[in-house]
Amino acid sequence: MKERDFQEPYNDLMGDIIKKHAEEGGMDNLSGRGKPLSQDYFSGDTLQHFQRIANEAGYKPHWLNLQQAIREEVLLLADFYEASVTVDLKERLDRINEKVTKYNRLCPRPMQKGPVSLETIKSVLDKRK
Repeated sequence: MKERDFQEPYNDLMGDIIKKHAEEGGMDNLSGRGKPLSQDYFSGDTLQHFQRIANEAGYKPHWLNLQQAIREEVLLLADFYEASVTVDLKERLDRINEKVTKYNRLCPRPMQKGPVSLETIKSVLDKRK
C-alpha cells in the first residue's frame, strides 16, 4: 500500500458550514445576487479587497479602537498633569504603555508608536496652547 492510502480524508470545516447555510436558504437574499462582479474584484490582492469590504460594512480593526483608547487616556493624563494632580502618574503611564505595546503588536509596522512618557504628556499640553 502507498502512503497516500493511509492519509485522513480532507475535512473543510468552513466549506461545510457555508454549504449547510446555503442549503438552509441563508444565501437566498444576499444583495447583489445574480449581478456581475465589478472589475475591482479582479484587481489588487485579497487583503485589499477584505479591507475595503470590511470598511464599507463599518468594521473597525481592534488596533484602531486601541489607538483611540490610548489617545483618550493620554489626553486625560495631560488634563490631570495640567491640574497638578500627579497621584498615580507612574501607574497610569505604565497602563498606557501596556496598551501601546499591545497596539504595536496589532497595527501595521509604519503606524507603531513609542512609549508614552512625561515628556509626551508635556508635548500634548504644549500643542494645546
